[in-house]
Amino acid sequence: MDTASPIPRMIPNGQKSPSDYRPRFPPREPESLLWKEVDKLVACNKKQDRASQARGPQCHSNCIETPLSRLFRKLGRVVGKYPWVFLLLPVLLSAGLGSGFMFLHKLKTDNIEEQFTPVGGPAKRERSLAQEYFPTNDSGSFSASRLTTEGSFASLLVVSTSDSLLTVPAWDEVRSLDANVRNLSMKDAKGVSFTYERLCAQMLDECSLSNPLLKFQVVPTNLTFPVLEVNSTTSVFLGNLVGGVELGSGISPTRNLEKAKALKLVYYLREDAASDLELSREWLSAFLRDFPLVLQDLRLKDLEVFYFTSLSRQEEFDGNVKEVIPLFSVSYFLIIFFSVVSCYRMNHIISKMWVAAFGVISAGLAVVSSFGLLLYCGVPFVVTVANAPFLILGVGVDDMFIMVSAWQRTKLIHNIEERLADTYAEAAVSITITTLTDVLAFYIGIMTSFKSVQAFCIYTGTTLLFCFLYNITYFGAFLALNGKVEDYLNQFVFQQEQGRCSTAKKLLCRKGLYISPDGKEEIHAMNTFFRKYYGPLLTNIWSKLFVLLLYAGYLAASIYGCFQIQEGIDLRNLASDNSYVIPYYSMEKEYFSEFGPRIMVYITKSVPYWDEITRNYLDTCIKELESNQYVSETFSDSWLRAYENYLKGAHQNINNRTIFFRDLGQFLKFFPEYKLDIQVNETAKEILSSRFFIQSINVSTAVKEKMMLNQLRSAATQCAIPLTVYHPAFIYFDQYTVIIDNTIQNAVVAAAAMLIVSLLFIPNPLCSLWVTFAISSVIVGVAGFMSYWDVNLDSISMINLIICIGFTVDFSAHISYAFVSRDSMNVNQKAIEALDLLGYPVVQGAVSTIIGVVALAAAKAYIFRTFFKIMFLVILFGAAHGLIFIPVFLTFFGICSRAHEETPCRDSDCP
Repeated sequence: MDTASPIPRMIPNGQKSPSDYRPRFPPREPESLLWKEVDKLVACNKKQDRASQARGPQCHSNCIETPLSRLFRKLGRVVGKYPWVFLLLPVLLSAGLGSGFMFLHKLKTDNIEEQFTPVGGPAKRERSLAQEYFPTNDSGSFSASRLTTEGSFASLLVVSTSDSLLTVPAWDEVRSLDANVRNLSMKDAKGVSFTYERLCAQMLDECSLSNPLLKFQVVPTNLTFPVLEVNSTTSVFLGNLVGGVELGSGISPTRNLEKAKALKLVYYLREDAASDLELSREWLSAFLRDFPLVLQDLRLKDLEVFYFTSLSRQEEFDGNVKEVIPLFSVSYFLIIFFSVVSCYRMNHIISKMWVAAFGVISAGLAVVSSFGLLLYCGVPFVVTVANAPFLILGVGVDDMFIMVSAWQRTKLIHNIEERLADTYAEAAVSITITTLTDVLAFYIGIMTSFKSVQAFCIYTGTTLLFCFLYNITYFGAFLALNGKVEDYLNQFVFQQEQGRCSTAKKLLCRKGLYISPDGKEEIHAMNTFFRKYYGPLLTNIWSKLFVLLLYAGYLAASIYGCFQIQEGIDLRNLASDNSYVIPYYSMEKEYFSEFGPRIMVYITKSVPYWDEITRNYLDTCIKELESNQYVSETFSDSWLRAYENYLKGAHQNINNRTIFFRDLGQFLKFFPEYKLDIQVNETAKEILSSRFFIQSINVSTAVKEKMMLNQLRSAATQCAIPLTVYHPAFIYFDQYTVIIDNTIQNAVVAAAAMLIVSLLFIPNPLCSLWVTFAISSVIVGVAGFMSYWDVNLDSISMINLIICIGFTVDFSAHISYAFVSRDSMNVNQKAIEALDLLGYPVVQGAVSTIIGVVALAAAKAYIFRTFFKIMFLVILFGAAHGLIFIPVFLTFFGICSRAHEETPCRDSDCP
């Protein structure tokens, strides 16, 4: 037996001896001086254990770390002893739970309003009240401005190729386009054809006009804008229907219309009855299918036409998921490739290529198991959840890299069970912190008001739990089996030395590369880089000064960016880039942004409108709303003001209750549209509810929409008579009122939870505070740089900010824990050792996560591109904190070391 390079082996009494095929170690001889020293050391350790037991339990800041390491050590031994059991059980479990995907179609829900507006938003309650007190009748009393929902419609934006469409050729094309849309037909299930005329919303037994100007057979002249006086009793507001105008003479604000660049044609359909709603949807689907062909056949020369329907936003949104599915296979391949390359060694025996591949497979099994389980439990599957697999592929392999790093530091002279036990014991705290913080961050995200965020957090948090479970079972089992293969191949080395190795075996074995002088695997080149080059460079005094200046610049740019960030999701971003919806929204913003929603102001309480004091109170409230900077007082519409003028013209006393109700019926015959604005109890002679309308202006940005909504609601609540303001668009505006509060709430709660976790697992309170500091710093950085990358603060980016919290802990906690766990008394050396131990796994984790989501950068949908952008910022800044800022900051506090160190064994303690 060759004992030229013996490796001392420390084996406590009673422990199993190494396998017979490990040939390099001397047998135990009773008189051996080496083994006498070993026995002396073991006896010393036993004496210290007895003394520790006599003192009783001492709960230090590592009172969780130590028991957890012991527990994982025991688990590692069990997995190492029965690897095939732990390899097959997760596969069988995934196969069983994966059958839950049969419920995917049933539970898939992508309703935009339900998923992207806040749960319990005020506008939803306001809409319910409006629908209760002002029911619609689209079969005889339809009014577009009085709708309590968006309605069922097809809309065309007609833009002139010249400076105005109020010319004979352009107007002829407009009327031809209108006729073709009205004649567009579809067939129901029985084969009966339906045109728009059969399904249109009606006013006084006639289809509502798509645009009031279409009353004119020839080019309209002598028009006023924005209010068109149709006759002595009827006027129409054109501000939302005619755009790109040039005005001539007239009395402001209504002036003569000289030119108009754009026209909006809106074709409303009936939806009050369930049968009408179904037919209307079928007609709109036929419109989306056939209208592009109709447009081609028309060959319009003077017009450009852009179209949209009430179904478009939802249908385009639904199509986003189908687009991203092929990208998942790309990400899966990239992750496997990166994992294999990063774990490759020139030494083929200890190369971990197959280990890395199975680590990725483990993450894939976690996705199948968790998604299947949640689908079995009936958890809705929304489009945001489609981002989760990309994230899990990147994050799920992080723990794998840490476990591989820990395995490579085990003693090769130990058997497989001991090596896996040592691996689990060393990686226990790191992977537990990683999983616990990530899962906590996601489950805290369930507190948000957006169902899309809630669903994403439930699916992703649960998947990360399965990732953790499969890492310590399935992946650990394969690591053990791979270790056995390494042991078997290692025999070839010794057979080669004795001349018994075949040529094929010699290609697999490289003499002298497997066992290092201290019994560990050879050090990876990246570990050498962090220990010899990067660590010393980073801890240099001038490097520290540069890092401080770099951080100051980062923080200043981040804080400035936070004040520039825009709120809310732009509805156009719910469609893909090549959708017909995008140019429609762009043209609408360009030509129809001056006038905003026509806002309903309603009273659901019976008040004495004939009483002068009551009317004065009400008039004061309405004027307060009209004085808002985002409201034009000129274009308000009030049945009560019109009725006052009517009675004054008839020389009647409006303050008399009898006269008030006697003449009300006649007034409503002259102005039939006002019948929709009041609910009268004829028997009790009282008005149960009524409403008025105010016109918003210049609300072209999310910030203005938010300010207008908050200011109008505030003014309404302060009124002596309880008022409510509402418009269907407020359903989406509500997100602005909660998005910042929700984000701050989640960030604060999650940061507090992360601090508690850090205090429990990192054996030094000060370093736990540094982890919390890193969380805050990265959140500010990501939020600030979002504005530089044109990303709004909405429900999509909120998901990523939640992710940000968990991932930041991953990077900073690993390095902080490694720092305080080092025995060196020199803080610079502790930082170098921490980077040596976990620098490369942190780099692997960061790169793998970015690779996992990089395919989303090629997506044509805003949702997925935004996910990539913010994930990139999160990983970039998180890794920068873990590898640059935190190591330097920790060196400034030399007291940051273990709160409790085991006292080394001294000669005086030993017999």
